Amino acid sequence: MPEVTLFLREYARTRREVGAIAPSGSRLGRALTRYVIPSPGSARAVLEVGPGTGAVTRHIAGSLGRLDTLDLVEANPRFVDLLHGAYGSDPRLQFRTGLVQEHDLGTYDTIVCGLPFANFDAPTTADIFDRLLGALKPGGTLSFFGYVGGARMRRTFTGRAAREHVLDGQNTLRRILDRHTFRTELVLGNLPPARVHHLAPVSAPVHPA
Repeated sequence: MPEVTLFLREYARTRREVGAIAPSGSRLGRALTRYVIPSPGSARAVLEVGPGTGAVTRHIAGSLGRLDTLDLVEANPRFVDLLHGAYGSDPRLQFRTGLVQEHDLGTYDTIVCGLPFANFDAPTTADIFDRLLGALKPGGTLSFFGYVGGARMRRTFTGRAAREHVLDGQNTLRRILDRHTFRTELVLGNLPPARVHHLAPVSAPVHPA
């Protein structure tokens, strides 16, 4: 598949930005989009940050209603070109190239994030989550994932000079999770296995079935 080939090539070329070692599997995609819930008769605004080659985008696009919108923010221009080819004819989708920190975000009912937070330092992690949580409407949700054992692997194989920055980033992420998480899912059927974290700014939404 061309998207897999592109993904692997970009992973080898820009490992820190891509982060994942393979596109998200279908089980992970379903878990990440659990709160992209159809709402007939009303328009929903959805944001996907770091869609990559679109493995999760197809789950989101499949649940969009006629009035819904999906903003895609992707830093890798080659991935953006691929997404344009797949979804450019759908007027509900808007494409933004660059880092999420470079864009003025709207307000969203649901945000799905595929960024590799295990690779980020503490200020970057805090800044991104401040922006994403601040962009949620009341009752909105933010969902993202991390690989099982990924943080430990990152600490093990990071040089001494960078290890402190990695630890600071992971500690910052842990504090954010402690404050905002209302649900966590373990997805064993992904390669590698992953944990999906569902966050809310203040109070938790009603869990779907």
